[in-house]
Amino acid sequence: MTRIKINPPKKFDYSTDISLRISDINYGGHLGHDSILSLAHEARVRLFKSHGFTELNAFGPAMILSDVAIYYKSEGFYGDIVTVDIAVCDYLKYGCDLVYRLTNKETGKVVAILKTGIVFIHYEKHEVAQVPKEFKALFKERKYSIEIQNKT
Repeated sequence: MTRIKINPPKKFDYSTDISLRISDINYGGHLGHDSILSLAHEARVRLFKSHGFTELNAFGPAMILSDVAIYYKSEGFYGDIVTVDIAVCDYLKYGCDLVYRLTNKETGKVVAILKTGIVFIHYEKHEVAQVPKEFKALFKERKYSIEIQNKT
């Protein structure tokens, strides 16, 4: 079976705490995979709001997700507070990656590490847009890596 491992950057650009809701818990009694992506979305919106822009208007263009990878590390449970750290990584011409680390605030255990690729887009033109210089000026590019592990 092929597995991925995301190695996050050493430093992050933003941090926020989010309490796990009952709707985040799956039938197994722990944090569901779909809710991890939802928590990342909430943290991303908070990051952008803290800098005065939104996903629909990031200094002109909007942003859309191009891909997602999630590396699960431990369980989360109802009522846990997770700290979500975000780093802006690997700029390309039309986008970049955001890397997130979700950590249980009480225990310090990492729950998940994930990355989302974002692409800047002009919705009205239906075409990609270059990363705005104002966006790049806010976030120093950080480096991370993804390992592909083939286990047989």
